[in-house]
Amino acid sequence: MTVTLRRFNALTDARQTLVDLYANVRAELLQLPNYRPAAFAERLDRHGAEPGWEAVIAYAGDGPVGYAYANTVEGDDRWWKRMAGPVPDAYTAVPAVAVKEIGVVVPWRGKGVARRIHDELLAGRDEQHATLLVNPVAGKGKVQRLYEGWGYRHIGTQQPSPESPRLACLTRALS
Repeated sequence: MTVTLRRFNALTDARQTLVDLYANVRAELLQLPNYRPAAFAERLDRHGAEPGWEAVIAYAGDGPVGYAYANTVEGDDRWWKRMAGPVPDAYTAVPAVAVKEIGVVVPWRGKGVARRIHDELLAGRDEQHATLLVNPVAGKGKVQRLYEGWGYRHIGTQQPSPESPRLACLTRALS
């Protein structure tokens, strides 16, 4: 079955699909406070109101099978302020695109869908670099290695909330 990608620039057009997809993608973690769908919906609403918000949803037939969303972060954004150590000026001197979420439902993992969604989300962005957070123990390190294979490199760590695990912050150039 062919996967098609659809871009969204307004949260209202994609919100419920994103919340439903999130619950499916993160099903094994939903008992943890930071992964509850209500916690995700709160983050999504906050992120959706921030500058440069966009989402890409992948569909197989009529059903959604994956998603990613991002927004622009400036040098003084809380994204950078939560870092455990200093962030090199190269990353905070100009706006960056922060990939806030990316996920694919289990039957579609390992088929290149996440990479297609990611690349479509970043296509045409004006920022010079992208950044994202990853739990370094997710998939026994497999998820972080996947992002590193996409050109990301580790620049530090942060803990976005008290309920969140300590996450690795990765970045890569967009050119």
